[in-house]
Amino acid sequence: MGLDVSKIREDFPVLQRKVNGKPIIYFDNACMTLRPLQVIEKLSEYYMEYAACGDRSIHKLGKQVDEEVLKTREAIKDLINTEKTEEIVFTKNTTEGINIVAYGFDFKKGDIVLTTDKEHNSNLLPWQRLKQKGVVHKILKTNEDNTFSIENLEKAMNKNVRMVALNFSSNLDGVTNPIREISKIVHDYNALLMVDGAQGVPHHRVDVRRMGIDFLAFSGHKMMGPTGTGVLYGRYELLEMLKPFVTGGGTVKTTTYNSAEYLKPPHKFEAGLQHYSGIIGLGEAVRYLMDTGYENIEKHEVELNKILTEELGEDVEIIGPKEAEKRSGIFSFRMKGLNPHEIAILLDEMENIEVRSGEFCVHSWFKGRKVDDAVRVSFYLYNTKEEVEKFIETIRRIKQIYKERFITLL
Repeated sequence: MGLDVSKIREDFPVLQRKVNGKPIIYFDNACMTLRPLQVIEKLSEYYMEYAACGDRSIHKLGKQVDEEVLKTREAIKDLINTEKTEEIVFTKNTTEGINIVAYGFDFKKGDIVLTTDKEHNSNLLPWQRLKQKGVVHKILKTNEDNTFSIENLEKAMNKNVRMVALNFSSNLDGVTNPIREISKIVHDYNALLMVDGAQGVPHHRVDVRRMGIDFLAFSGHKMMGPTGTGVLYGRYELLEMLKPFVTGGGTVKTTTYNSAEYLKPPHKFEAGLQHYSGIIGLGEAVRYLMDTGYENIEKHEVELNKILTEELGEDVEIIGPKEAEKRSGIFSFRMKGLNPHEIAILLDEMENIEVRSGEFCVHSWFKGRKVDDAVRVSFYLYNTKEEVEKFIETIRRIKQIYKERFITLL
């Protein structure tokens, strides 16, 4: 059974808007997804019915907050198949989760961290900065078509590698890495696997236990949840070993003027008053995602990408593999002679088509491959074939505009 996209679209208020008499066509989902009414209403429920402090207040409103927060932990536990809810740490985004691991792990001088040449800045900069502690940061080169190179990983592994940190799916081109195979190699050398799941969890079934993932970070805003919400998963014994990155209220059992007794995970990482409304709204987004079903989402995104690839594949330079199936819901491209930012602006002004242009926070890959900016189209469960067709038509109009301008200049 596939997606009932028409029915799904009714849940998203932004898609009901019209600007200059035309609907919004939202193709910037790799950056941030839209939110359904169910999530928006859950946020309002917190503020309208029990806007109180959880964790510390023992009155009935505080207890209701605790109950709702626990429901979200349980929903995430089911979503990614953790062993226990205590392995779910709430963060404000993927970036914070990765930093908690990078700065909380007991790295020694000479330890090696491996990342790929396609990492988002959030999974590059924290490891770069560890050089100040004497940690060696090395880059794994991907294949020419941007797919993962198992051969290069095997060559790079040795007894000094402590951590391999890479994306589940790339925000550059949508390519999904063979996590289970990677995990086996990493663990054969007694190293740990840190996965940036920002583009993975919203679109693919991520089973941390089956896949052998030691740490996983992902963001709420890329999976229909509120901004400022995210999750760090870690195997419990690893979370116990990590030093808290931020400390303060909510992280300790008791303190004196000279000492502190820290709480067990996850609370020792959740400093200060939490984003309760966001966490509760994130739980609703997780339930919406699970009700929709990953198999349906993956199939739908690939179908849309196939249409775009078949229609425009010969007219543009696609970043990543040519096959749509290998890029899931992302279509990043360049057009000879056309500036990516101009293309994005024209798409927006002409037909309210919202895409991303630039280097997508993967500056290192663009610099390394000596490639300038690109345009990125990214799909989600509410996008339609009709929207894709409108995009194709508009791109062809833009090409004609540039052609006529060029002829005029001659």
